[in-house]
Amino acid sequence: MEIIVAKNAGFCFGVKRAIELVTRAAEERAAIVHTLGPLIHNPQEIARLEGRGVRPVDALEEVREGAVVLSAHGVDPGVASEARARGLEVIDATCPFVERAHEHIQALAKDGYAVVILGDPGHREVTGLAARAGGSADIVTDAAGARRLPFRKKCGLVVQTTQRRETLREVAAALADRCRELHIFNTICEATVKRQESARELAEEVDVMLVVGGRNSANTARLREICAATGTPTHHIETADELSGDWVHSARRVGVTAGASTPDWIIGEVVARLGKVAGEAEGG
Repeated sequence: MEIIVAKNAGFCFGVKRAIELVTRAAEERAAIVHTLGPLIHNPQEIARLEGRGVRPVDALEEVREGAVVLSAHGVDPGVASEARARGLEVIDATCPFVERAHEHIQALAKDGYAVVILGDPGHREVTGLAARAGGSADIVTDAAGARRLPFRKKCGLVVQTTQRRETLREVAAALADRCRELHIFNTICEATVKRQESARELAEEVDVMLVVGGRNSANTARLREICAATGTPTHHIETADELSGDWVHSARRVGVTAGASTPDWIIGEVVARLGKVAGEAEGG
């Protein structure tokens, strides 16, 4: 069995930066460092950080002192202000690409544009994006949703960083019929595009595809959709323990890709388990 890892897989720049910021903060501070919600969407990496003194909390009320870290997905701007008012140190780990989307939305809202966000409702990044428009943004997931919006004179479209280019094109075309003036900001992260393209290319060349990442990770779910769309049997797993030998026992080539919040050590464990399964098949 040949095991091939996608050219672009695992941690993206924004996630790597957030992990480094938090790790450094935990090492330099005597007090516990808190993250407002999970720093990234990977339970195993969150558990590893907890072992280093990084504690996730659901609300600022749970933090009495010390530092609070804003997640890589970004948050409502009012959260940082409230944290500082409570006397807490704020460490902003928001991905720079998400911050760029924030800036576009704020500029659109200031200039009187109706803000439309292409993204997953309820996702923390999308919630943070909508907050930059004063909570008045429309969130759509596809072109059908865009076509249901009322006609406006001026619209501005901003995209969740992990969306697909194809979906952006479809939504932009639909919005063009719903307003007189349309400003489009392609805020899809370039690393996301490369990860999706390499996953698709690899899926077309292998017999089975494994997508590794948190089940609550939007970009990992999108990788699974992309790989499955090629017709190649595709399985989404969080860890090597979830790998079933039945999936790959007759495969000549197995592809592995991973979401932006998946650390190298988890990818390595999956590859090692695949190697063990391959060895057992050959020995049996």
